[in-house]
Amino acid sequence: MTDPLRTDLAASANLIVVKVGTRVLTGPDGLLDSARIETLGRQFDSILAQGRQVVLVSSGAVGAGMGRMGLTKRPQELAHLQAVAAIGQSCLIEAYERVLRAQGRHAAQVLLVADDLKDRARYLNIRNTLRALLDYGAIPIINENDTVSVEELRTSFGDNDRLAALVATLLGAPLLVLLSDVEGLFDRHPSDPSATRLVTVPRIDASVAALARDRLGGLSKGGMASKIAAAGIVTEAGGHCIIASGRDDHVLEQICRGESSGTLFVGRETTMPAWKRWLGWSADARGKVIVDAGAREAVVDRGRSLLAAGITAIEGSFATGDVVSLATSDGRVFARGLVNYSLDELRRIAGLKTEQIAAVLGSFPYEEVVHRDNLAIINRDVPMSPNGSINTASPIGGDDMPPDIGGAAPR
Repeated sequence: MTDPLRTDLAASANLIVVKVGTRVLTGPDGLLDSARIETLGRQFDSILAQGRQVVLVSSGAVGAGMGRMGLTKRPQELAHLQAVAAIGQSCLIEAYERVLRAQGRHAAQVLLVADDLKDRARYLNIRNTLRALLDYGAIPIINENDTVSVEELRTSFGDNDRLAALVATLLGAPLLVLLSDVEGLFDRHPSDPSATRLVTVPRIDASVAALARDRLGGLSKGGMASKIAAAGIVTEAGGHCIIASGRDDHVLEQICRGESSGTLFVGRETTMPAWKRWLGWSADARGKVIVDAGAREAVVDRGRSLLAAGITAIEGSFATGDVVSLATSDGRVFARGLVNYSLDELRRIAGLKTEQIAAVLGSFPYEEVVHRDNLAIINRDVPMSPNGSINTASPIGGDDMPPDIGGAAPR
């Protein structure tokens, strides 16, 4: 039976971001699986021949480096781990280029660190470069620059599932495909014979997040929890996400025909503007504003701006115009936006009615603490950790330039 949603998505997905995980690309010995890369290359060629564009986010550099160096264990020391990643990255891009060149295509290596997307100018430059590569008919192959990425220095994306989601939002791609070693999201652990694959997830809520059951170990850095988190980013921004098996030799072709491969996470009906996509997930938040239930309801459910009266606490250090996260009293981040007041000013007016601000500050620069045009909702249902990622420890299983502070977005 044909799924109209899948059929429509297949017809409209002119740009697809594909993420391939380490477990798909490497064998048990840590070596790159050349046959798997050849299969992927054939599928990419088929997709491009349909007039679509493809961006690939590829894991596998550390595993490839281990294979090239004859290592049997992942290095523990940071410098050695980064060295192995540098060696492996050249192996990885060579393998893709060899396969794609045989099809008359070209691979373009793009290495990123988190700071590249936090800075607005660099963010736009990366987007323009990726679009130019796509115009040339090349396939950008993106990976985190493990040689210089250091989690302790806050320059790491965390995992390539999140990186792929950020790339999809950066480009406004209608579809993100996460290829893994499982066929999709199941209603229980996939090893259970009675487990059933979920064909469609209309909305990511706490019950969906609770289905993530990851096991640590091996070469892979991500897992189902990170994939659901990535799907949450893309769907909130208005795109769709499919988690499917990268070991299926025809999975991408099946998806492009509208077949029910993997699990489809359905995006919101409206696409979030490009400016808000950067604001919501890539910009660097300098602080956190804790709000009461009424303020959250006004912002999330009624599309209102954040007013001082709803603020109960403030964290961090920020100035006027910085990005701050909005969170509930239990730490769940639900939005991010540009703040119209400095930390000192906000501390003085938190909890006050709008008409009281002038008497306290001696001026009344803005009615709103965060204007709705400068605010992005990033989570509506799922329990979140303080940094805005899905909290799996929960007991429940043309708008390129920023608008003026407090003003309306450009049109």
